[in-house]
Order: sequence, then structure tokens, then C-alpha cells
Amino acid sequence: MTEDYIMENLIIIGSGPAAHTAAIYAGRAKLDPLVYEGMMAGGVAAGGQLTTTTEVENYPGFPCGIRGPELMVRMRDQSMRCGARIETQTVDNVDLGTGGSRPARTFKVFAGSESVETRSIIVATGATAKRMAIPGEEELWQKGISACAVCDGALPIFRDKVLVVIGGGDTAAEEALFLTKYASKVIILVRRDALRASKAMQERVLGNKKIEVRWNINALAAVGDKKLDAVKVKNNKTGKESTIEAGGLFYAIGRLPNTAFLNGQLALDDVGYIKTTPGTTKTSVEGVFAAGDVQDKICRQAVTAAGSGCMAALEAERYLSEPAK
Repeated sequence: MTEDYIMENLIIIGSGPAAHTAAIYAGRAKLDPLVYEGMMAGGVAAGGQLTTTTEVENYPGFPCGIRGPELMVRMRDQSMRCGARIETQTVDNVDLGTGGSRPARTFKVFAGSESVETRSIIVATGATAKRMAIPGEEELWQKGISACAVCDGALPIFRDKVLVVIGGGDTAAEEALFLTKYASKVIILVRRDALRASKAMQERVLGNKKIEVRWNINALAAVGDKKLDAVKVKNNKTGKESTIEAGGLFYAIGRLPNTAFLNGQLALDDVGYIKTTPGTTKTSVEGVFAAGDVQDKICRQAVTAAGSGCMAALEAERYLSEPAK
């Protein structure tokens, strides 16, 4: 560390709605936040999951909708106008054990060859939707293929179409039920002969006349030219292949919270999401806060992520202004 290094007040790790909302509030609070937005972190461009979304119709303030990438560019611009400094680097790891209690306690953030010290951190790295990497997926992503029915299911391209959901847990059941509002029919592909969803969700799915469950089925390929037209599948018991004509394909096979870089220094739940004190964004380490999908496996919406980003910034500001213990 050079002699003229600057001790940061707040470092925000992330680039989605939670990170930028936190940066806006922190910037307006004169905390001079430093934001590490990442360079294709988790395989997604800076801006997070919304950069892979076409039309966003459910974010307040845009009655005609807005494209996901444009929304994130606007948020990024607003962050900088409010005083945030943005580094397009991916944080490789952090040291949350430096020092003792305040005011001695500080944290270190490592990105490439850089090591930066800070008094507080907001982790807003999100969660990456799991994909299947089947043939045709890359070409038809957001052209009929999505990993979020609640985000995209109401779009005109899916209205009154046969829609396919892949998955067997509660998420798949919830997304299938949501899609029945717009689809002519919803087909759930389950690779086993039973659903993993809770009994209550199973009853709702199996009792819905617009939902058909196909057992022991694996997806082989997404078929289409400029948009999804069909899904090629295989029965994993009989080996028989067939094609389902469909206007939409939704993955509901889980999300991977982007917490590996923490190396277990924060308390996580059984699938890797950061645990926060209920009603707050406080983590198991004082001075470290978590916002957005990295700590929310239920809602996973841009607007809820933004709200938690606001909470994290306000709590970080309060933490930094409290007298030393």
C-alpha cells in the first residue's frame, strides 16, 4: 500500500439495480462510494441480469416499458451523476477480518492487482440464473427463451401460446402457475417421475386444467430461426424423441448466488445466499451489508433489488456515522 492511499468509506460490489440504487443514495450522502461493477462477472455483462432482458414492463416510471440494457445504462449514469466512482473490474476476493472493532476495523477488497481498504462494504453481486446450454439456447435467448417467468411471461410474444417450463421444484410450479394467466397451455418438463415441489404446490399444479406435466423428459434442443418455435425432447426411460411446438421456454432449474468470492466469510444459507438480519441488509459481519438477489431468493425483481439497495446505503451511512465502539 502506498503512503498516499485513500481509505474508502464505502465500496459497493455489483452492477445491478441494488448496486446502483445504493450508489445513488450513498453518493447523495457524500460517502463518495467506489463501485466495482465487474467485467463479465458470473458470465454476465455489467448491469446484471437485466442486460439479458429485452422489454421490462414492470419497473415503475416507464409506462411504455424499457429495454433492460437501457434501464441499466440510465441507472449507471445516475450513479455517476450522484458522485459514485465506477471501476469496471471484477472483485476476486475480500478480507473481512482486517483489524478489530471500530474504528480500527477495516476491510480489504481485491480486484486484479489492486488492493483497496474500506470502512464498509455493500455486496450486491446478484444471482445468476442456471441455464442448460442446449443447442439453440444461445441464439434464441430472449427470443422465446427466458429464466424468469415473472419478469417476462406477460410479454406479448408469449400471449396465448403453448409455453414450456423446465423444472420440478417449487420455482417451476410457481412459474407455471403464473404463466397460465397468459398462455393457452403450459407444459412442465420433469426429468424424473415425481415433482420435488411442496405438496401444496403439487396439488395446485396437478389440479390446473391449463397445465400438463410430462414426466421423465429431458430437453434436447431449442428450435427456431428468429424466435423459438419448438422444443426437442427425449423420454429418458423409453429413449423416444419428439418435438413440442411452443412459443416460449422458461428455465426454472435454480439460480446460483454470486458469493464464491467471499470464501465463506459471511454467513450463507444452505444454497449460498447471504443471510441478513430480518428487516435489514445487515450481514453476519458488522459493517458489511447485502442487497438485491444475492440475499433474496424469493422475489428476485428489479424493483425489490433497488429497494434493498436503498436500505443498504442508508444502513451503511448510519453505521459510518455512529461513534466508535
